[in-house]
Amino acid sequence: MTTTPRTARFMDGTALAREISERTAARARAFTERAGKAPCLATVLVGADPASVTYVKMKWNRCAKAGIESRHVELPAGITTEQLVAELTALSEDPDVHGILLQHPVGDHIDERAAFEAIAPEKDVDGVTMTSFAAMGFGLPGFASCTPGGIMRLLDAYGVDPTGKRAVVVGRSAILGKPVGMLLLGRDATVTYCHSRTENLSEVIREADILVAAVGRPEFIRGEDIKEGAVVIDAGYNPGNVGDVHFNSAAERAGLITPVPGGVGPMTIAVLLEQTLDAAERLTAA
Repeated sequence: MTTTPRTARFMDGTALAREISERTAARARAFTERAGKAPCLATVLVGADPASVTYVKMKWNRCAKAGIESRHVELPAGITTEQLVAELTALSEDPDVHGILLQHPVGDHIDERAAFEAIAPEKDVDGVTMTSFAAMGFGLPGFASCTPGGIMRLLDAYGVDPTGKRAVVVGRSAILGKPVGMLLLGRDATVTYCHSRTENLSEVIREADILVAAVGRPEFIRGEDIKEGAVVIDAGYNPGNVGDVHFNSAAERAGLITPVPGGVGPMTIAVLLEQTLDAAERLTAA
């Protein structure tokens, strides 16, 4: 007897991000009419890493389409931590700036955490400060890290209720792995954190009803380790347009899966723009 391989349903981040961005654009028009100025996102780029330059330009384009002003601060690669902190502090104190994004990486010689903490929490629309991290952990109002926030939006859009589900997060970065686990825990999932050094990792992954791959290694997770019918969120992006999951083999076992590209990536920018509007509205109302 032969069986037909399962074909996972794609979670279309591009389409959902477009819907969110259209709502954000409508809100931006209303804000501009009411406030007399457009909401403003400041992007800070240290050096000229090609991938970062491309990513920042993409954000400018999305801002323009959404009616959000972009202010770009380009800094030399050799800038010191103290100089970068001063630039971010000045933006935090500028009433015409509503959101701040520090594009990373910033260089090994920079104390990245000190730089992030120079961003005022009320303007931390990328969700990178300790204040934002604590808000996600305690379920308090604040800004989510954009990729984890986008992942939660995707789950909601596709009717995935984390309540009671076993969620496995492979990755432990401060702006992706750790916060997405906290957001899932806040929605009553049972969360297990793993990483590249986890012993018997395949066995743990096979228990996941919801799998978030954020380890930063191309095709690190193979289809044979995916539980039948699982929801697979691939938050990795590696050279060659491949994620952290071996897509073809995983799609034969998963129930839902995000493609790379076109899954998590567009959601990250959509959440960034939406949170910039949130920040502008809160700051103007304060």
